[in-house]
Amino acid sequence: MSSSNQITQKKRNRERAQKEKRQEKDDKRGSRKEQKAYNKELREKGIDPDLMDIVPGPQKPLF
Repeated sequence: MSSSNQITQKKRNRERAQKEKRQEKDDKRGSRKEQKAYNKELREKGIDPDLMDIVPGPQKPLF
């Protein structure tokens, strides 16, 4: 009897892990979708999001 109970627990844990992984993937997809929309808005305003934080001229030293 205990062997079937262990199998059930392992299966439940595996399914829970799969569900959490799917949720994480969905969250990442949603954040990428939001970022894409934000970048599109910036491009429509004439701002390049890749160059937005770059400051021309001499740069600060790393150390």
